[in-house]
Amino acid sequence: MIGWAVTFLVVALIAALLGFGGIAGTAMEAAKIVFFVAVALFLISAVFGVMRGRSPRL
Repeated sequence: MIGWAVTFLVVALIAALLGFGGIAGTAMEAAKIVFFVAVALFLISAVFGVMRGRSPRL
């Protein structure tokens, strides 16, 4: 998912360099949204992993 955020960021930077302000802004917003969704899913996964803990092996 972080790969998607980086892809949108690169598209936004290239569009900004070429003068396509609307596309650059849209791609940048998409990159932000995807990045924060990825971070939120990681944090939720980490919390559930800590709460579950490790079961003892016999």
